[in-house]
Amino acid sequence: MSLNHSKGRLVGLSRELLRVWQDTQESWRDEKGREFDRVYMQPLFDAVDNAAASIEDLDKVLHRLRQDCEL
Repeated sequence: MSLNHSKGRLVGLSRELLRVWQDTQESWRDEKGREFDRVYMQPLFDAVDNAAASIEDLDKVLHRLRQDCEL
């Protein structure tokens, strides 16, 4: 499994989770729902964004390494 495939899967699953979470927020509108969003969901989505960017950076480095090794 390639890094790009893994990144795509991570981002896709995160988008699906976000969609489901937004649907859930339509009915869970109390303070506990807002707290859950703030404490768990937003940090999770931020971590996924950071991981996706890191995977992309790592993929670029690995691509350069492969090119250098082929010379």
